[in-house]
Amino acid sequence: MEKETQTYFFPDDGRIPNHSDFPLVVYQNALKDTGLAEQIVIRHGWSNSWSGSVFPYHHYHSNTHEVLIALRGEAVIQFGGEKGAAVIPFKSGDAVVIPAGVGHKKLSSSPDFTVLGAYPGGVQYDMKTGKPNEREEAVKQIKQAALPTNDPITGKREPLLEIWVK
Repeated sequence: MEKETQTYFFPDDGRIPNHSDFPLVVYQNALKDTGLAEQIVIRHGWSNSWSGSVFPYHHYHSNTHEVLIALRGEAVIQFGGEKGAAVIPFKSGDAVVIPAGVGHKKLSSSPDFTVLGAYPGGVQYDMKTGKPNEREEAVKQIKQAALPTNDPITGKREPLLEIWVK
């Protein structure tokens, strides 16, 4: 069964670098049983997982890509920084793979909104907020972030690596 995906590219907005080569990949209705989300991503090589919400301010990770899976509730998340063109409704069962450097911020959510986050190879993620003094090092790190071995949802190359490695 093919998951429905959308992709979004974001230019560097001066504060949030975003990723020049890899788009954000959104999977609608990625998982029917969100109770299995953590087991699925771990089996597919994505770990160092956590569950909670998404920060209500723009932030990004420069040293790794991230998958977010909505476990419960719904939210509206802005991607790409202050000038980010994608304001995406995110509901239970949806997933998104965020390339290193791509900003994300929760704009609103239901009280029960909960996501699972995980990283390829269990990388210990850094936290960047677009401060000028972090930019130079962050831009270098983004280019060096390791490509995942598998798509966190399907466990195969596709669709993620088919989209990212063209």
